[in-house]
Amino acid sequence: MFTESTLVFIALNGIFAFSFYAVLIAGQLSLAQAGFAGIAAFAAVSIAPAPTEWGPVPTLLFSIAVGMAVGALAALILGLPTMRLRGVFLAIATLGFAEAIRIFILNSEWTGGAQGMSVPKILNPAIAWIVLAIVTYWFWRQARSRYGRALEAIREDELAARSIGINVGGHRLTAFLTAGVLAGLYGVLWAYYVRLIAPEDFAFETAIDGLVTAVVGGTANFFGPILGSGFQTLLPEIQRAIGIEAGWIRPFLSGLLLLIVILYLPGGIASIIPRRKQRIDMATLDSDAPSTGRVHPAKGEIVAELKGLSKEYGGVHAVRGVDLTVRSGDVVGLIGPNGAGKTTLVNMISGMIAPSGGSATVLGTKVGDTPVHKIAAAGVTRTFQHSKLFNRLTALENVLIGAHLVAKPTFLRRLIWLPSARRDERLALEHAARCLRRVGLLDKADVTAKGLSYGDQRRLEIARALAADPSLLILDEPAAGMNHVEAEGLSELIRSLAADGLTIIFIEHNVGMVLGTCDHIIVLNFGEVLADGTPEEISGDERVIDAYLGSADAPSADAPADAGADAPDSEGRV
Repeated sequence: MFTESTLVFIALNGIFAFSFYAVLIAGQLSLAQAGFAGIAAFAAVSIAPAPTEWGPVPTLLFSIAVGMAVGALAALILGLPTMRLRGVFLAIATLGFAEAIRIFILNSEWTGGAQGMSVPKILNPAIAWIVLAIVTYWFWRQARSRYGRALEAIREDELAARSIGINVGGHRLTAFLTAGVLAGLYGVLWAYYVRLIAPEDFAFETAIDGLVTAVVGGTANFFGPILGSGFQTLLPEIQRAIGIEAGWIRPFLSGLLLLIVILYLPGGIASIIPRRKQRIDMATLDSDAPSTGRVHPAKGEIVAELKGLSKEYGGVHAVRGVDLTVRSGDVVGLIGPNGAGKTTLVNMISGMIAPSGGSATVLGTKVGDTPVHKIAAAGVTRTFQHSKLFNRLTALENVLIGAHLVAKPTFLRRLIWLPSARRDERLALEHAARCLRRVGLLDKADVTAKGLSYGDQRRLEIARALAADPSLLILDEPAAGMNHVEAEGLSELIRSLAADGLTIIFIEHNVGMVLGTCDHIIVLNFGEVLADGTPEEISGDERVIDAYLGSADAPSADAPADAGADAPDSEGRV
């Protein structure tokens, strides 16, 4: 059963599956890898000298270098215009590109056309498995690095990833380039083993086989593609060994087993193996926290300045002519009826949506043309009205991802085991643990986000935002769903953060909490500023009482619904 060809094909299929794994862990679905492999294989074999001139190993190494470069170039050409596509649209675009490459190869004279090219056999099981080991090592060291965590965040929730400063487009493109490099590597190795390469070796079926292998193996662990390759390659061999020879039975059984794996192991075969959780050295948390390097505005400096800020949706004014100045150390509350424009306003401040009119400058960064991740890098982080946690990750891992902007890149240093990489990863871990302790969740560091209570999830989202060491923290209804005791604890947390110099803007319908927490309150109604002042001024303002509070003596904890002027934003809410 374990013949030379079986061992080689397990290794080759594993390498090809890693080219799909590279983009799946970033939430992408690409089917271009067969095309990358095809053009890389034919280009490398055409350029490389004969093994009799250089020797087998130098020829193979040269061809691998050429193939990986061609694969990366093809991925770059395809990736630049398609990185804005998602899901099935990206899959269709990449499939079309792969098919275009196959047709180009099929109709080119230098490739031999439909007859293909004859290639000397150089590859053996030892070389194939050494290459597979190197590829596996790459993804092992990537997994616990800042780069690896960013890819996980993008896969789990792209909007949340942007809000904590991750350059989603840049990370997706690097993942796509990695897929191109690995597909090119596979194409060259395939060519130097099968002796004859033809365009049909890199057809649509090849891409589907690679994708299925990666999915069956799973993305839960870095060795998923190897498990998937072993399963897919050995299954026909096992059936042949036990005497199942009927042509239809083998693919039927293979398909049935594949269906069982997908239904009962949605995370792939690798999900059977428990994921190793990162541990915290509690003793180190008592020491002074090292500086993150971020310079915060001095007390009283202008943090955000809005002048006539407006947002329209098809002629409907969600926000109209808002003027606001927020200074360092302020706690600013935004209140108003549902649909008043509160979330739309903070979405503009945080860069989630562009204003239709007016101007806004936040921490020296002009809002509107600036990408979300750059506004976050300037020092703005936020939570969302509806929790946007990375539900499959633990509380500690969520906060570690939140520290993306203040943690140092470690991936390349991890590849060569530099001590500084281990030190920086430990510092990032301790920083995340301190943020969890700040919100009272350190004892739940190993619990997955989806396993936390609703109140704890809201606090975890705040901890993740704090991990970026922001200068301005935006909280969108942080006390929603909390009971009175939890809301009071949250109010104390907000006041303590402000005492440390953090500037906070938060939306909340718990008016009592807002009045007792904020230094300054803005009341919005139908997209316009209805009132602006201290808690005492707002609580006694007749316009606010009539439009929102309902009673000057007993303000309601829940604002009345209003048909307001907001239109849906990028998250489908107002």
